[in-house]
Amino acid sequence: MKLRRRSAVVAAGAAATLLLVPAAVAFAHGGDAADSSLRGLASKQGLRIGTAVDAAQLGSNKPYTAIVADQFSSVTAENAMKWDSVEPTRGVYNWKAADDLVAFAQQHGQAVRGHTLMWHNQIPGWLTTGVANGSITDTQLRDLLHKHVTDEVTHFKGKVWQWDVANEVFANSWETPRADGLNADDFWIQHLGPGVLADVFRWAHQADPKALLMYNDFNITGEDGTNAKFQAVYDFVKNLRKQGVPIDGIGEQGHLDTQFGFDAQRYQADLQAFGDLGLKVAVTEADVRTFVDNSTDQVPTDSLAEFAQPYEFSELLKGCQLVSQCISFTAWGVYDGDSWIPGTFAGEGFGLLYDVHLQPKTAYSTLQQDLSVAAGTRHHGPVGGAGK
Repeated sequence: MKLRRRSAVVAAGAAATLLLVPAAVAFAHGGDAADSSLRGLASKQGLRIGTAVDAAQLGSNKPYTAIVADQFSSVTAENAMKWDSVEPTRGVYNWKAADDLVAFAQQHGQAVRGHTLMWHNQIPGWLTTGVANGSITDTQLRDLLHKHVTDEVTHFKGKVWQWDVANEVFANSWETPRADGLNADDFWIQHLGPGVLADVFRWAHQADPKALLMYNDFNITGEDGTNAKFQAVYDFVKNLRKQGVPIDGIGEQGHLDTQFGFDAQRYQADLQAFGDLGLKVAVTEADVRTFVDNSTDQVPTDSLAEFAQPYEFSELLKGCQLVSQCISFTAWGVYDGDSWIPGTFAGEGFGLLYDVHLQPKTAYSTLQQDLSVAAGTRHHGPVGGAGK
């Protein structure tokens, strides 16, 4: 899988004021009463439904490309906007894959989620090597991060709806927490201190004042069985808001596993708690994995998993639907044959809405039904896109 990220993920089982969308990103499909696509149904309640897109498959894989175009009203760059992709050589930018995705989104009436500006993974080798050997000091590192955030957000100004500005900097149960809940071993916290979080939001806002700026993380709605990480993020973000830091929302990743329980009530309550702070919320990386026979066919080894997977996907969506501040719901990938899960969790897979043959699974029809039932409620407000 192209997504290189930390393998340890413990996962289990009133209208909001949204954005006005420019003509280039107008929400197609929404006016067609007969449209039964996920995007068409979601539009009827003012919700965007999206997927993470593999730049290598977009265009070259025609069935894949058709699904992305027809079923989803927002797209996230799976890897094409990460730092090691856009600046593999110091001072030399390569925007092609990301630009192609933005152009595709504009052509198909989709909003774009930018992912991600500051993360401890997928940092260019020239930067990590320089920090390790001392040729890049912490002062220079801060300047480089400032430049990266400013350059990337400026490049896509007016074209990106939501940015995952900071990603996964709070500690999980297996990591070393600071008193404020931040991960003491995080690359950025180690070198630049906790103040860097406020900095990156301010820099991003200066570069594009109309983009929605999100903090994105996993296990922040109780998926690991506790609310400790939720509370740490909640307290920290509440304090940032008091300081006037321009953070607009929270991205809850939503990576689940059928072998664990999933407290749907806690999940919804935590989403609502973030919303009650005056933040927008989004489910940003939803998938529900289970044990499979092999990484190629990805047939569940337990027949009950074929019921549990769509059920937990449904609970993720319904929690978002029931929180008026929830503006988008994104699956982390299109189909099982291109999923990050088998390469990260040994013996697991079957995590997405389409199977290895790009055929819709029960999870797809379940979400379709959930969206259909709620169509017309519109408690989320008008569907938005790039720009506030």
